[in-house]
Amino acid sequence: MVLAAGASTRMGQDKALLPYAGHTFLAGAIRLLQNECDFVVVVTGRNTELLKPVIYENSAYLAQNPQPELGQFSSLRLGLQAVLERGRDTACVTLVDRPPALPSTLLRAKERFLETSPDTTWAVVPQFNSKHGHPVIFAREMIEVFLRADPASSARDIEHQYQNRIEYVDIDDPRVIMNINTPEDYSALTRAPQTTE
Repeated sequence: MVLAAGASTRMGQDKALLPYAGHTFLAGAIRLLQNECDFVVVVTGRNTELLKPVIYENSAYLAQNPQPELGQFSSLRLGLQAVLERGRDTACVTLVDRPPALPSTLLRAKERFLETSPDTTWAVVPQFNSKHGHPVIFAREMIEVFLRADPASSARDIEHQYQNRIEYVDIDDPRVIMNINTPEDYSALTRAPQTTE
């Protein structure tokens, strides 16, 4: 799942469509997840018509959040519901406001998730320099917790409540913690060397 329903107000243009390494952030995120997932759902908001061509060109599904102003947690819950409705009980979630993580990063997180038991581990979260990032992998148990939660909650608050069920995996990939929110952030990113593996 790619969360892409934000308004990108500080950037001044939709962050999903920012070009990077030959693709937009959105296309790069979809392609990353397609390497390891059965399908990709992109959660959009008021930007649905803008993002629809990229979503369909890259063979992803679209789920529109009718109330994106309610925040990222509302988009997460909508996307997780879409994953369950398509018959899957595990979700890999990333954000569109950054260059996609390296393929090796997602593979490592997935391998670690498959090594764990759902009895003890409900989520695997990559971290770089002790900072938690994306993409994250949620087991059915964690998905159910999110869907049962108060809609006014935040994913972070809920994750803190279930800290003992989350495994953090050290990753040598700074992209997992990047947030590209302003033109200055984007300019700094595009000036830096671009790595694809």
